[in-house]
Amino acid sequence: MSSRDLFYLLVICIAWAGSFLASGYGLQQIPPMMFAALRLGLLALVLIPFIKRPPAGQWPLLLALGLCNGTLNFALSLWSIRLAGDLSSPAIIQQCYVPMSALLAWLLLGERFGWRTALAIGVSFAGVLVLGFDPIVLDRPLSLALMLGSGFVLALGTIVTRKLQGLDAISAQGWTAAIGVLPLLFASLIFEPGATTAVVRADAWAWVSVVYASLISSLLGYGLYYVLVQRHPVAQITPYLLLSPVLAVGLGIAFWGDRPGPKLLIGGAMVLGGVLLIALRTRAKARTPAPAKEI
Repeated sequence: MSSRDLFYLLVICIAWAGSFLASGYGLQQIPPMMFAALRLGLLALVLIPFIKRPPAGQWPLLLALGLCNGTLNFALSLWSIRLAGDLSSPAIIQQCYVPMSALLAWLLLGERFGWRTALAIGVSFAGVLVLGFDPIVLDRPLSLALMLGSGFVLALGTIVTRKLQGLDAISAQGWTAAIGVLPLLFASLIFEPGATTAVVRADAWAWVSVVYASLISSLLGYGLYYVLVQRHPVAQITPYLLLSPVLAVGLGIAFWGDRPGPKLLIGGAMVLGGVLLIALRTRAKARTPAPAKEI
């Protein structure tokens, strides 16, 4: 991987890590579903001129992608961040979408994995249990459950993305935002009384948070990610992306007042270690040449 692409990976990790901090500030003033609607709405407005119409037969998958990666993912993850007493635990727990994706690929796509990957999946989920007994997490179990739910729908979206055909990355991202924003907006108006008033009263820093989450984390971060995916196998990129939750923990300690306890640190290391092992096994499998056919 060239030094330029490694620099892109660093930018991606910083952009995604900063999204937890930015969202944390914005969610102090704007309710979660309204914040998510504003984030996706701004992203959709920027990308609409560049998106293409999906091929025939792809609309059901595209709608599922928008609901999973757009509506449900952001609603659950932002709600989790708002309820959490820190930024570290949500940033780590969200990475559980990787072992969840492996399990869903096994259940829904019939993909097999070996004992090493199975062990890594077990270590990741065991890490969640350890992390869950940290006092700051134990006091807010709903935040943990919501982020696990976000990881599950993100894993579903990963499976849907693999089946989606004939649509470039920018169009997929634009349609995901456009499809996801309306359900979020309606849900906010119904379940978040005073959300519109909160938006009107939000100060400049809250709007900076929305802009950062939309244009820096989503547009720049995922835009560069799609550029790298076109150049390198996903399995080669994934291990580097684990720097993002590590940076998010650092930002939480530096700017949010996080003080991770031993259970959070040990559980977090188990989660990220399991994710790393899954990524490395996937990369090794991708590099293994197919057996030669007998003639």
